[in-house]
Amino acid sequence: MLQIAIVNGPNLNLVGTREPDIYGGQSLDAYYKILEQQFPHVAFTYYQSNIEGELINFLHTCRGKIDGIVMNAGAYTHTSIAIPDAIAAINIPVIEVHISNIYAREEYRKTSYTAAKCVGSITGLGLQGYALATQYFADTLSAKTS
Repeated sequence: MLQIAIVNGPNLNLVGTREPDIYGGQSLDAYYKILEQQFPHVAFTYYQSNIEGELINFLHTCRGKIDGIVMNAGAYTHTSIAIPDAIAAINIPVIEVHISNIYAREEYRKTSYTAAKCVGSITGLGLQGYALATQYFADTLSAKTS
């Protein structure tokens, strides 16, 4: 079974109630149920933290256990050097996902430090970005794990 971790950074625990005009009205927990139905042959692990070091520690624990990571680092995308260093160190493919289109927002959000260490980025497609990233891993990693 394909092991996928979905890792979310600061304030993403508030999706569904936080700025619904940007992030939508559905919580991540509700969306995860849909994702699990869509991908019954994927074992998901979910992690969220508002603390940069905790995100890094979690990424480290994925080594040897997780086949692919879908990561929305939130605001750390634009500020952290340590998170991309952790992505590079763990040798697990990561896809960066953003619910909103970061390139259509404030100027500072247009820089992603994490993208260069990821196999790809999905931005602006709402929660569906998580499913698209999962589908990519299902298509590309399933042959390696079976």
